[in-house]
Amino acid sequence: MKRKSPQSFTDSFKRDAVRQIVERGYSIPDVAQRLGIGKNNLYRWVKLFGPEFKNPKIETETHTSQEVARLKAELKRVTEERDILKKAAAFFASQSQ
Repeated sequence: MKRKSPQSFTDSFKRDAVRQIVERGYSIPDVAQRLGIGKNNLYRWVKLFGPEFKNPKIETETHTSQEVARLKAELKRVTEERDILKKAAAFFASQSQ
């Protein structure tokens, strides 16, 4: 496939290419090959347009850490409830004998 000159691409095209890398997680060489453009162009475009897009990895990491904190708190509560029930069961077992 013949490569086009970098000047022939619109900003919209460049942003769409960067979106594939930043939001969808495709590699730069993969996108460059599929679109028939140079990797160096894509590296420049990512540097230029990349900050416009949210980084889903950061958002996912934040969501994951919040979920871990929530689950730890729930585990602590459930463990305390279990310990109380064990003590109650032992108490009632000793009362019935």
